[in-house]
Amino acid sequence: MSWFDDYKKKKCSFEEAVSVVKSNDRVYISGNAATPFKLMEALATRKDELQNVEIAHVLLFGDDPLSKPGMEGHFRHNSLFVGPADRAAVNEGRADYIPVFLYEIPTLFYSGELPIDIAFMHLSPPDEHGFMSYGVECLASKAAAETAKIVVAQVNEKMPRALGDSFIHVSRVSKVIEISEELPELAPIPFTDVEKKIGSNIAGLVEDGSTLQL
Repeated sequence: MSWFDDYKKKKCSFEEAVSVVKSNDRVYISGNAATPFKLMEALATRKDELQNVEIAHVLLFGDDPLSKPGMEGHFRHNSLFVGPADRAAVNEGRADYIPVFLYEIPTLFYSGELPIDIAFMHLSPPDEHGFMSYGVECLASKAAAETAKIVVAQVNEKMPRALGDSFIHVSRVSKVIEISEELPELAPIPFTDVEKKIGSNIAGLVEDGSTLQL
């Protein structure tokens, strides 16, 4: 079977895609601007069918239906990087947080310390060889997808392709849902004279040719 025929065979609805999740599964959801909102919404509709599903992720963007009050006992977040989407749930004891350096997160998956049952990925369309790109989010998505038992791909024609070691083949994916949506963005925050002064002070500490981590 060609990769294209395989891809077509795996295309399905959101409802069918999230049907692979079972009670007590650990689901990794890609984060940042690659947060798969519609997959999360579809999974949330299965609330009454599922118990003790763990949601692992790194900084989800936007509104998160899986960490809202009332989801206790059905879904529980295990955040590797807390953000606005799940901060209230963590503070209120409805979600958990694993303190970890970002560079250590892939090791949690590859070592088996944090085994993943299902990975929800937000990917680019496949190229002529059947490879899809992780696009704007490759921090932990690659490790999660490579170690997960099942990979569900939300394929977005507006997800850019990123070069380097950031691809996954159609053959590795179990379910495909196609969408065409703009990626979320963080609007610039206006800064005041205070921020300008802080920036000026910091600039004096930076030497020419320095590498900055922001």
